[in-house]
Amino acid sequence: MADRSEADPYVGDDFYCDVAIPNPEELDLVFDDEHVLAFHHTRPFWQTHVVVVPKRHIASLTTVTEEDAHLMRRLFAVVQRIAHDVEESRGAAAVLTNLGRYQDSKHLHVHIHSGGLRNT
Repeated sequence: MADRSEADPYVGDDFYCDVAIPNPEELDLVFDDEHVLAFHHTRPFWQTHVVVVPKRHIASLTTVTEEDAHLMRRLFAVVQRIAHDVEESRGAAAVLTNLGRYQDSKHLHVHIHSGGLRNT
């Protein structure tokens, strides 16, 4: 997906349900199956910046329930594979998720990143 212009920024609270998941053809995909979507961030903070999301809405890591166990195993298997690939190609990788006020989009998402901050 091309970077969203500053004149037309997304203003909702769930970019993943509203934009990314319904429009995977507009993303620079890394992985896509019936449960999980991974793509290069549309406005990357780091030189390498991949986002991994469950396709079913889960608000955040702290709202995961026992009913989500299968989906979480699938999500983290994808995170592990992509993080391994980034580590192999870049020499290092970090994996993080945000909670509360740190979470701009209220949909569980995991960032995999490497390299320095990109100029914005």
